[in-house]
Amino acid sequence: MLRSLAKLWNIEDLRKRILYTLLLLVIFRLGVYVPTPGIDREALAAFFERSRGTLLDVFDMFSGGGLERFSVFALGIMPYISSSIIFQLLAVVVPSLEKLQKEGEFGRRKINQYTRYATLALAFFQGFGISIGLEHMVSPAGVPVVPGGGMGFRLLTAVTVATGSMFVMWIGERISERGVGNGTSLIIFAGIVSGIPSAIIRVGKLVVAGELGIGSLLLVGMIMLACIAFILFVERAERRIPIQYGRRMVGSHVHGAQLSHLPLKVNTAGVIPPIFASSLLMFPATFLQFLPPMQLEGRPWLENLMLYFAPGAFGYEVVYVMLIVFFTYFYTAVQFNPEDVADNLRKYGSFIPGVRPGKETAEYIDTILTRLTLWGALYLSVICVLPSVLAREFRVPFRFGGTGLLIVIGVALDTIAQLESQMLVRSYDTFITGVRIRGRRA
Repeated sequence: MLRSLAKLWNIEDLRKRILYTLLLLVIFRLGVYVPTPGIDREALAAFFERSRGTLLDVFDMFSGGGLERFSVFALGIMPYISSSIIFQLLAVVVPSLEKLQKEGEFGRRKINQYTRYATLALAFFQGFGISIGLEHMVSPAGVPVVPGGGMGFRLLTAVTVATGSMFVMWIGERISERGVGNGTSLIIFAGIVSGIPSAIIRVGKLVVAGELGIGSLLLVGMIMLACIAFILFVERAERRIPIQYGRRMVGSHVHGAQLSHLPLKVNTAGVIPPIFASSLLMFPATFLQFLPPMQLEGRPWLENLMLYFAPGAFGYEVVYVMLIVFFTYFYTAVQFNPEDVADNLRKYGSFIPGVRPGKETAEYIDTILTRLTLWGALYLSVICVLPSVLAREFRVPFRFGGTGLLIVIGVALDTIAQLESQMLVRSYDTFITGVRIRGRRA
């Protein structure tokens, strides 16, 4: 491992990419501590301490602690993710967007532009709604979170958090283009990892106070280790479909038939489904969470709805699992098209033994992919429901649950895979070892 890191550091381009990525992540973490004006920090901290284990704790995990401090990055990257979901769904049902999506780089840039506009509008709307909820919040001691509210405070808060969310989106895009890994996923990764030390301290306080026994702590640790091993096993698991290459004429030589395989991952969608599902669930549930108490009086159905959609409640878990299953199939269909794969196989004179090229090959691959996606969706559902069980039974912070582990491990594996591919490309970047041939335009 140390030799690999040394090789990585010796490659100038990769070293610059890694340093650039780390610099932007440091800027993101510093922004989490820049406060939004007009908030009583101590009262807000006391309110969040009382709300541990609720949906606010989940939202705070994805924002990297920005919501608990209500910083300029309080919304984090979640508005951008929500906008991306909206336009990916619209591209399936709106013909103009579907046509634009097929226009290559130009279409991709136009859709990204629309996504940015939607991110700004969504972040402003969420910031305005949260500011209204903050005006009605009080700490357990009765101290208001917002000493002086009003329309000025609401507009200032909405503009501030919307600007912060757009800046976080810009950081994510810059990491994807000029850094290492997927910028959006790395921002969520950094937010979760940064909260682990404070979560460990909270668990330690529970142990010292006697609210969490040593036996329960060891049991939770064993469950987490088992989850890590299980996640690593499934993330690397794949179904290999045998591919037969026919004889080919290359120059004056005839190459004989070769047998290869087409790898299909069990979890093709990666960590996207739980992120998308959490993003959609946060929006209505957060709106209900920030409703003023006076609007809840005389409306027991609203209070029941809040309890029904609280993390750990039956309704929340059912909807969460349904969204994970939906987005697993949806994102797999976006990422992998069996018809394109079948056309490419036929184009290069290869085929699956026992299956006719063309339509039957596409149907065969689609059948296998559908079955694999079902197992992948069930795997994601089990892993992501685990944090609620742990939080309810052992009062363990959400960052120690399956959702956080899945995102951290999945993003780490994807980033390592990208680094390995970059190193592999640079291992074959010269035709003659140690000699770089300059072109005519060098």
